[in-house]
Amino acid sequence: MSARRWLAGWLIIRSSARVIPAPRRLANGLHPRVPAVRRPAQRVDGAFQRPRSDQTAQASQREQSWSGARRLHTRCGPRWPLACSDIACYRIRPARGPPLALQGSHLSMHLLALALYHRDGRQAPRTITFKPGALNILTGESETGKSAVLDIIEYCLGRQHISLPEGVITQTVGWYALLVQIGSTRLLLGRPRPAGASTNKAMLIIGDHTLELPAGDRMRANADTDALRAELSARLGIDDFRFEPPAGAERYAFNVSIAQAVYMCLQKQTEIANQQLLFHRQSEPGMAQMMKDTLPYFLGAAGPEQAARQRQLAEATRALRRVQRQIDESQRDNESANAALHGLARLAQEAGMVQGVPERASAAELSVLLREAADTVVDPSAPPVFGEDGMQERLAAERQALREQLHDLNEAGALLDSWQQESQAFTGELHTQLGRLTSLQLLSPEDAGAPEVCPLCNQALEEPDPDIEQLNDLTRRLQYELTDAEALQPSRTRHRQELNEQVADVRRRLQANASALQALQASNRRLREINDQHARQAHVQGRILQELQRTTSQSADESGSLRRQAARMQERIAELQELVDADDVRAETESRLSRIALDMTDWARELDLEHADEAEEVRISLSLLNVVLRTEISRIPLTRIGSAKNWIGYHLVAHLALHTYLLKHQRPVPHFIMFDQPTQAFFPEEVHDVGALTDADWEAVRSYFTLMRDVVNRNGQGLQIIVCDHVNLRDDWFRDAVIENWRQGKALIPTDWITEA
Repeated sequence: MSARRWLAGWLIIRSSARVIPAPRRLANGLHPRVPAVRRPAQRVDGAFQRPRSDQTAQASQREQSWSGARRLHTRCGPRWPLACSDIACYRIRPARGPPLALQGSHLSMHLLALALYHRDGRQAPRTITFKPGALNILTGESETGKSAVLDIIEYCLGRQHISLPEGVITQTVGWYALLVQIGSTRLLLGRPRPAGASTNKAMLIIGDHTLELPAGDRMRANADTDALRAELSARLGIDDFRFEPPAGAERYAFNVSIAQAVYMCLQKQTEIANQQLLFHRQSEPGMAQMMKDTLPYFLGAAGPEQAARQRQLAEATRALRRVQRQIDESQRDNESANAALHGLARLAQEAGMVQGVPERASAAELSVLLREAADTVVDPSAPPVFGEDGMQERLAAERQALREQLHDLNEAGALLDSWQQESQAFTGELHTQLGRLTSLQLLSPEDAGAPEVCPLCNQALEEPDPDIEQLNDLTRRLQYELTDAEALQPSRTRHRQELNEQVADVRRRLQANASALQALQASNRRLREINDQHARQAHVQGRILQELQRTTSQSADESGSLRRQAARMQERIAELQELVDADDVRAETESRLSRIALDMTDWARELDLEHADEAEEVRISLSLLNVVLRTEISRIPLTRIGSAKNWIGYHLVAHLALHTYLLKHQRPVPHFIMFDQPTQAFFPEEVHDVGALTDADWEAVRSYFTLMRDVVNRNGQGLQIIVCDHVNLRDDWFRDAVIENWRQGKALIPTDWITEA
């Protein structure tokens, strides 16, 4: 049996304590999705915390002691637990026990290498090596592929389509691969070049510190983007929960994962110099709201418990709406049943079985009346009280009168509404005129000059100005008029309410009249075939009994039961709302943003950014998702600050301070940040070296990179910063940070790849 047919079971990577289930291949040669198991974090006093070190050691020991798995390979033989160096060596029997991913153990995630594989299948990839926990600078000339690096990294992290322009990259590359490190574990994240606009195929390999980039012929899909993101999320310690939007919000629920965390790790060239936004892909539809929903969690202000309460609140609110709809339907059914009972009572009256039907009888009264009619034996020789034709004519006349009454009421309501609008306009104009004249009461008659002389040019006026006393008299008259106009408002409101009640009453009577006419017409069609009065009465009695049986079969307490259920649900919703309000996620988020603002303020002043010295605080606004400066007298958003130099500077300090906080508090976010062209304000596309810069620009550029270097050093190799830029400073520390220098023909795509394409 071939090795491919044995490619099933648990995928065990050499010396790694992690096991990935690798299902057998499908008919097209591709693996289906590889699921990842995510365990909840440890619960301590209602909070989610990292497992203690002894817990981590015990879990690792349990995982390493698993038995029952065998590694078989045609070349290496049954050498398990020794690891075979052949990546294709995955002929595995299932091991007992679930794979283990310690949820809540927040580990740093850094990038180790980015690889591009040629479409022709050559073995050696084009590799860019990154230094974890350090400043990485990729410098070079324009049009060498620097900006494409960020797009490729985002694609390898699980985005379904790659936003690369058509060119040499898309024409020559067949596979992209990213080697990342999370704690002591390495993961290879491979993505094939999409055949169309997008693809969800992926390659996922997990190993220890010895895992390296594979050769080109070993690249094959064994997972999808969902499995890839789930594995990264679990290893980062992102809690497995679903965000539920508030009740009534017009947006969808979603699972929190690395997909939202990565937006804080990337800054494209068009984003870092954008004064309108702060985060990656923030301008795309729905992204800004998603970031507002998830930023509190990544900051540690909210967690699964808060999300669970919000989910319970949303579910309870939806259940209450369902019960309320049932109550409304029950009420409509009752109204319809009342109209039917009223119509049957009219038929019984027309058949001589009852003497009179009250115009506004309740359902209980109608039921009693109809039961009497059903139980009464009427003499067949006795003529009906009303003839058939007279009854129909009377109902038609009544319907016409009700329609005319409804028309008159609607016209009266329209006239009253028009009067109300005109009154509001008149009152508003009085307020406006009175406001203008009120300020003149500050003047006394002694302050008045000659009314026939202009106070500015001392020339005689053709029409004398009114004196101060006349203006004060006019103000008093306007006040009286305004008081009289506002005194009429309550009576107009009462009149409108009375009209609404009359319209509702007429509509109910019209519905009862229509039901009676329909019942009469339906009965007449049948009664034309009934010659004797006794048969006619029997027919009406049969309909009455049928209707009474139908209404009786409906539970009399159904409406009351629904209302009691709705009341209990409202109490539950009130309790959940109190718990949600007590969480005060907004205040906790603002508190954490205030701590981040301390570094932002200091670093903004260090970079000498505009308004930074006069600002009391430079912070991230959760509502705006942008930088805001708070001064003594106002708040200045980034949209009101000029110069691309300042926009880029504030983006830098915001993201550096944010990641410093996330790293310090061990939040489940990849601890790398990538900036694309942070010096573009000084290096436009036509500038290729620093010789064209002024001394002030030179110092600003150096201060940007010095700040990034200092932040990396402050975080003790916990934060990785990757910069793609034109600049190439001569400082020793800068040259030590340079990982690639794409000049003199060097670029992302090797020259021989282009010539051979």
